[in-house]
Amino acid sequence: ERSGMMAPRCYCGAWLVAVAMLVVKHVHSFNSNRLLNTLFEHTTRSKSFLSGISSEEFSLQFDNLPRKRPNGSPHGYTVALIVPTGIGASIGGYAGDALPVARAFASVADTVLTHPNVMNGASLYWPQDNILYVEGYALDEVAKGNWGLLPVVRGSNRIGLLLDAAMDEDMRLRHVQAARAARATLGVDVAEYAVTDAPIGVTLRMSPGGASWGAVDNPGTVLRGARRLVEEGGCTAIALVARFPEDEDPAMLQAYREGGGVDAVGGAEAILSHLVVQELKIPCAHAPGLDPLDADPAVAPRACAEELGHTFLPCVLANLRRAPRLLPAPPEALSAREAAAGLFAGDIDAAVLPLSACGGPAALALGATPGALVVAVEENATDMRVSPADLGFENAVVVRSYFEALGVVAAHRAGINGASLTASENQIQFRQ
Repeated sequence: ERSGMMAPRCYCGAWLVAVAMLVVKHVHSFNSNRLLNTLFEHTTRSKSFLSGISSEEFSLQFDNLPRKRPNGSPHGYTVALIVPTGIGASIGGYAGDALPVARAFASVADTVLTHPNVMNGASLYWPQDNILYVEGYALDEVAKGNWGLLPVVRGSNRIGLLLDAAMDEDMRLRHVQAARAARATLGVDVAEYAVTDAPIGVTLRMSPGGASWGAVDNPGTVLRGARRLVEEGGCTAIALVARFPEDEDPAMLQAYREGGGVDAVGGAEAILSHLVVQELKIPCAHAPGLDPLDADPAVAPRACAEELGHTFLPCVLANLRRAPRLLPAPPEALSAREAAAGLFAGDIDAAVLPLSACGGPAALALGATPGALVVAVEENATDMRVSPADLGFENAVVVRSYFEALGVVAAHRAGINGASLTASENQIQFRQ
């Protein structure tokens, strides 16, 4: 390994998949067969992940993993599910296609902490009370121990909608109508909307490594509009829609629609929501303003959610409804009530993320947190190249699929040493 340290690894045993299948099949709200097929899609490409190591070596890996911490958190067993945006993730790199994964983990854990890239499926969405919808910058701050989260368990957020002045009249009307529909049909408290005092000016870029990013020409107009909704309108969350350019590379766009490319708008979206959250410290999520595309039978299922309507706003409004309040301070700096009810870095029992995308702030922080388990999923390939082994994580377990990750998390929550679920002799180590 590059760091000279071998991260503990869990190579798939049949019990991991078996546990995951049993858990998912006993959750009544799922279309079990459809969800199992979604999670199992990549797992079936390989008969075994045990080649190259003995069963004894496999068994010994579990002795190095952190045990479930008896922290007494009111949030119970908590999993952070992370799929960074704009990095070409095989699962979670399209239109809410990691949402089945989040739903599955919500059936294994008491609380799932995740971000808009996982939950947003344009016109499709599935909020759950035990899935906390947290913007990426805020999630990083929580994982680093700088911030906390206060779940909204009664009532809801008062959502303000901020629209880019660069939109034409038809696009603006479509988004206002989407907000009206969310209020009338779903009961979401979309209280007010405003238009920026100048065009936001979004440009799209691609890094040499293949990740998408972008630039914002006029961040001040975003902050002025959002601050007006918060300070004058009493809004507690912001849904932001910026006009995005239509000059995306045609070949790149087609590759994305066919399920083989990078989401070119994801990186720029993250910049916009990070800006609002960092400055105003309230929940925020972004939906890009784009013209509808012509119908195309080649569009991949993972990208189809973005083909359904004139706006990507519905999922943002539905998820912001009960997005947790941000506590921009460590627990010792908060009131006794906030410290008791809040969720903090020490409450996170496990983080699940793509194997090659472990270099983000949240992953780095949780990889260095004693007692937290990092589960890295190999088959969720990305354009990044940063693994737990590269970083010397000593609390990591590598699995092939999200099916296997579900099994590892179930065993970790139960306090079961994974070695006990293998065929090895499972000897107790003697310390002289």
